Amino acid sequence: MNINLFDDQTALSLRPLTFTRPVADLRIGILTIAEKWEKYSSAVPGFCTVGYLAVKYKMRQDADIYINGSVCPDINLFGAIAALQSGEVLLQGNTILAYKANPGETLSLAAGTLLHPVSYSGTFTRIVFPEDIFKYNDVQLRADFDLLTKGRVSAKLSGTNTVLGDQIFLEEGVQAECATFNTLTGPVYLGKNSMVWEGSHIRGSFALGEGSRVKMGTKIYGQTTIGPFSTVGGEINNAVIWGYSSKGHEGYLGNSVMGQWCNIGADTNNSNLKNNYAEVKLWDYEQTTFRKTGLQFCGLIMADHVKCGINTMFNTGTVVGVSANVFGSGYPRNFIPDFAWGGPQEFDVYSIEKMFETTEKVFERKNVEFNQIEKDILSSIFELTSIYRSF
Repeated sequence: MNINLFDDQTALSLRPLTFTRPVADLRIGILTIAEKWEKYSSAVPGFCTVGYLAVKYKMRQDADIYINGSVCPDINLFGAIAALQSGEVLLQGNTILAYKANPGETLSLAAGTLLHPVSYSGTFTRIVFPEDIFKYNDVQLRADFDLLTKGRVSAKLSGTNTVLGDQIFLEEGVQAECATFNTLTGPVYLGKNSMVWEGSHIRGSFALGEGSRVKMGTKIYGQTTIGPFSTVGGEINNAVIWGYSSKGHEGYLGNSVMGQWCNIGADTNNSNLKNNYAEVKLWDYEQTTFRKTGLQFCGLIMADHVKCGINTMFNTGTVVGVSANVFGSGYPRNFIPDFAWGGPQEFDVYSIEKMFETTEKVFERKNVEFNQIEKDILSSIFELTSIYRSF
């Protein structure tokens, strides 16, 4: 099955996380949504996304199945999609889940509504707002654990560790010593060449990506994913970090999402509960106002390339846009626009040239090329988000 994963209206409601990626490139559970579909279809999917992202995230020209990139697969949904005939569209209510083109056709999302409708009544996980990432992370982490480990044998864990329960899986090259893993509360997955240093305490469900590190004495309370090539320390609860990011020191991160290429300074904390226990609101780019989440616990939504200084304090329900650089004493505002530079006292525009200088060094540390494609994407975002910067 050759598939393209298309962006729908959730590409707007999931901002700022989707300024830098298609919806299907969001990580939830252990894998990104695209990686999940790759496992089910046994083929690398393509993407149908906006023009400035399409240069990096390419469409498959040989695809005949188009799947909503905000939807996570399961065996029943995959079976319903695989059963589609040419010219049929799978729907649940007004949501297009997938459609199958006639041979040789390339259809847009709008054209999908003209196909023969097939109703789907099953349940599934769909990501609509940024908070859905941590909200549904536990469900998807457990599903991904089963998907990745079925029929396989775990690498051996050092005897210096303490394990409660038996839901733990190690890929090759894992190094872990003198740590505790409580899998009675959910599975624990340790990716290839990852490290858990001495004195760390981890409760499932938990996933650690390839090449990532958990530093000494870290406390992780579960429902948490650390993507590849990241470093974490301090205290973490129900958070998702895409990858290539660092929260390497003391400080709390909870009920939060943290993008790629981010760095959180030492003793940075976020609040995930208001003092009056009221419902948390989050900035909504589409509505250009704060939207009710229906959640009592909701912390920090941090887009890609964000940096913050030591002792930064993020209030409950803070959204930080792409490439913001935050520093200074006190609580910054609950919405920090993309390419903002400053803190509670004052914000200015973080120039694209200075941002490129820093990003080149950050990429170099991870042995990744900061190429023209990346620069063009960030330049497009800089222009797109100018309307939010009125300092």
